[in-house]
Parts: sequence; C-alpha cells; structure tokens
Amino acid sequence: AALRRHRGSVSIPVVADPELIRRVRRIGIRTRRIVTENLAGTYNSAFRGRGMEFVEVREYQPGNDVRTIDWNVSSRSSRPDQPLFVKVFAEERELTVMLLADVSGSTAFGTGRRLKQDIVAELSALLAFAAVGNRDRVGLIRFSEEIDQYLPPRSGTTHVLRVVREILTSSAQRRGTDLAGVLSYLLRVQRKSAVVFLVSDLIGKDFERELKLVARRHDLTVFEIIDPAEDLFRAAGPVLFEDAETGERRLIDTASSKVRRLAAARREQQREQVRDLLARAGVKRVTIDVTQSYERPLLRYFRERAARIRQ
Repeated sequence: AALRRHRGSVSIPVVADPELIRRVRRIGIRTRRIVTENLAGTYNSAFRGRGMEFVEVREYQPGNDVRTIDWNVSSRSSRPDQPLFVKVFAEERELTVMLLADVSGSTAFGTGRRLKQDIVAELSALLAFAAVGNRDRVGLIRFSEEIDQYLPPRSGTTHVLRVVREILTSSAQRRGTDLAGVLSYLLRVQRKSAVVFLVSDLIGKDFERELKLVARRHDLTVFEIIDPAEDLFRAAGPVLFEDAETGERRLIDTASSKVRRLAAARREQQREQVRDLLARAGVKRVTIDVTQSYERPLLRYFRERAARIRQ
C-alpha cells in the first residue's frame, strides 16, 4: 500500500490488491442493502441519542406543553402584556459507536462458504453502515493477542469502507485472543459513554473484571461468532489437531466415543462459563452461526432492544 500526502497530513493508504477491492465493494453493497431494506428504522429506534439538548427560549404558543414554560424568564419580561416563554429542546442524536473486531487465529476457521473472519468483517460493516446512516460516528479497534489497530470514531461511507478493509487485511499469522487487553484499551481511548459492539468468537480467558468495567461505562453488546463444526468430533480414527492460536498439536483418537464425549463436554463447559460471565456483567449476547444468515438474529436483537426502550 502506498501512502499519499496532502498538505502535510497522511491520507488513507491506497490498496492496490484488486481482489481485496472487490471484496470490500461486495461487502459494502451487501450490507448497505440489508441496512436500507431491513435495519435503518430499527437501528434508530434501538439506539437513540444521548437525550434532549437545550436549544433556545421562545414565546409560548397555543398547544405548547405547559411543562416547558420557563417561569424564571417569563417573570423577568419587561413587556406590558407579560408573555410566557418556553424552553425549546432538540434530540441530541449523534452517538459514538465503537467496533471491537476479533482478527485472532481462531477466526480463520470455517467449514461452510465463509470463515468466521468473513462474518466478523460483514457484521462490523453492517453495524457501521447502520450507524453512519443515522449520523453516528464509528471507530474501530482491531485486536488479537495485542491491539493491531485503532481508528478513531468518524462518520461517512468512506470511513466505513476503510473499517471493512482494515479487518479484511489482518495478517493470517497464528495469534491468540486477549479480550481483557482490548477491553482495557477501550477504556483508555474512549472516555465518554459509547455504544460498543464486541464481535468475536470469545476464545479468551480471564476478562471478567474488564468486561464489568466496560459494561458500567458503555452500552456493550457481544456478538459471538460460532461454527457448529468446532463442537463436533466425528469418528475418523487418529487425527492430528492443531490449535489455531497457540500452534499446539495433539494426536487424538476420534474413534473413541469416550474421547468424543469428553471433548464435547469440555467445549460446552467453556461456552457455559462465557454465558454466565456475560450474564453476571449484564451484557447482552447475540449468537451468530456462520453456517446461517446473520440477518435474522441481528434484526431480532434490534427489535427486542427497541421494544425494551419503548416500555
């Protein structure tokens, strides 16, 4: 990628890979269509602005809510007819949305048409387009066993396409997942309250403390990306397995029913621990299966959230 300079500043890197450009465009077209057809209004209902911002004081007019009368200003009026004045408010719409995108080694797994890392990119793009469509700003923290990249919150389609490109261009190296590290980093770079989407397969340990701190300061939702094949051990005889994040290799006799049961029980225990951890922290979890469409669970999540806000 070449860097172009304009007036002393460095512009967005220009990527020369034609295949990458095509992938970014495909994701952009697909996700913007989903947002336009299904999610635009639902997102707006589910994620409202920070509240009502005072704009001005003006004379009372028939039909105005009497609760908005500013009695202090009205009592100071020097006009002989002694008019009443009301406060005018406007919704403070703009939100800051932070995407925490997992690009660790385990996201390079997939048994269907798409890898988990493809879903991470598409889902992040969809959430970002929904946000900028409502004039919200979007930032990105791309992480694995360390913080790979931080893009400060900005608005606009060009910025969203860069977010998608940066996720897709993550290195394919074998790397672990430091969930505690990315949550701590978020707390440092995003002081004000924000809407935070953590998009990850949640293969990480010891992040409960950081999760609770983020949940107290920010509006946090976790999208857990799963592939059902990770939980299945088919009877195929001795198989050499390699951990995508640590590189550890182990020969396992999958023909043994006992081995298959133990492996399935261990995986289920890990998932249950994560579910309990999120529940204790009061964090909403949305499960996205890479072998199925993510539109339905995402739309259901938005609608349920909007319904809670109305209630």
